[in-house]
Amino acid sequence: MHEDYCKILLEDFIKNSWSTVKVMVEKLSSFREEKRIRQVTLFRYVNGQKVNVQFEGNRFFLRSSVEYTNPQLTVEEVQGIIGVRLLEVCGNYFVEYGLHEPNGSDVVQLCEMLKKTPEGCAVPFLLNTDDVEPDRYSMNPLKYSIVSSGQSAFPAAYVKTDQLKVDEAFVKKYVGTLISKKEAELIGNSLKDAKGSYLDFVDSLKYKQLEKLSEFLGMDLSLSALRMPLSTLQAERKDGLLHYIISESHRDYEAIEQAYSCMGRSMTKRTTLLTVPHSKKGYGSKRAARGKIHFEGSKLLDVVVKYKTTMLYPNGIDPTDVAVAEAEDSFTVVGEKLADYSFSETPSTPQFFLYSLGSPEDAALWHGVGAFASPQLLQSYSCARTACREGKLIKNLNQKYNVITEVPLQFNLAPEGMWGHPVHRNIDASVGTVENLADLVRRGMRLEYLSNFK
Repeated sequence: MHEDYCKILLEDFIKNSWSTVKVMVEKLSSFREEKRIRQVTLFRYVNGQKVNVQFEGNRFFLRSSVEYTNPQLTVEEVQGIIGVRLLEVCGNYFVEYGLHEPNGSDVVQLCEMLKKTPEGCAVPFLLNTDDVEPDRYSMNPLKYSIVSSGQSAFPAAYVKTDQLKVDEAFVKKYVGTLISKKEAELIGNSLKDAKGSYLDFVDSLKYKQLEKLSEFLGMDLSLSALRMPLSTLQAERKDGLLHYIISESHRDYEAIEQAYSCMGRSMTKRTTLLTVPHSKKGYGSKRAARGKIHFEGSKLLDVVVKYKTTMLYPNGIDPTDVAVAEAEDSFTVVGEKLADYSFSETPSTPQFFLYSLGSPEDAALWHGVGAFASPQLLQSYSCARTACREGKLIKNLNQKYNVITEVPLQFNLAPEGMWGHPVHRNIDASVGTVENLADLVRRGMRLEYLSNFK
């Protein structure tokens, strides 16, 4: 008899993560519809086609994410998606029916909600960061052609698929740990139909994989998504939100000092760039970029940028197999180009704590903060929003763009409950390498609320 995996996950979540449901319900209960006016446009892939989905700004947006650093769907990504769906469904349900000890009837209704596309006040979505290197963690089966085509230090948003192909040596080495033969074949076949855009290629592939997983688990995992920051900047005019955030954060010495303070950095060396200008050669890797900020009095004079070939990160199986971003270039950007910013004139990648101010999120689910993700990133993210709320850093965000500067709720996939390969234990294992997906389901779903990042 087929097991009800949706019910197993839901009941474990209620048993072990009930405290996060309470926090979510409390927040949703006090959430005011008039808080945000602007519409939010997300996208999904339906039958292989990208379609836009419009949401009124009065919804409560709950963020998870998947990566552009790998076309194969990983168990970590899947756990994050399932986690936000469980949190969203329980939040919506218990706000409507009141917070109470769940009974059998509640579980039946919650499972029915999980089978359908999300439709309550809380909307789960994926914030897919398109500024990352295409093989940041040495787990992309296209890695050899990414390097040989000169795109290893490009942001994912700039990568073209024309010269990419599956690296057979990678597949042979990592089959069963990072990728399966079926996934490698799917990636290779999908490349033949790719229309040039690496982002479209990865997204369409992941939605295909999510559709199959949705059938197996009995819950709809095809969440709507938003690409940031580069896709957003490319689509914006000069008076757009992210343009304003970049301009304001480079306004003068005081503005940059406030941003540095949010990152916990000193202004002594001024080598951390708040937005990393891209090379005319296409490079945009934050890791490969070196910088220096110069002032003339309180005015931003210029930013010197150097790109150097840099080692990135290893995968979870072979610590000696480190990804690389190959780049050599140097140039100077005058201060006015950043203080009065135009992406079309000066393409650049802002730091996450700045561009995430443009995300509609009211709550976020992080992946293993304290073990696999950096608490410093959360600290700078929370600090930036607090500073904006106090009239510092980026001023008038609410008045000009209807941006709520309240710090979103911070949830976390508890490190001790992170899913990994049942045998090899790596969280970057592809879903296809797990012979029996029920092994993941039985690990349950442990989320925690990070109350110290309010």
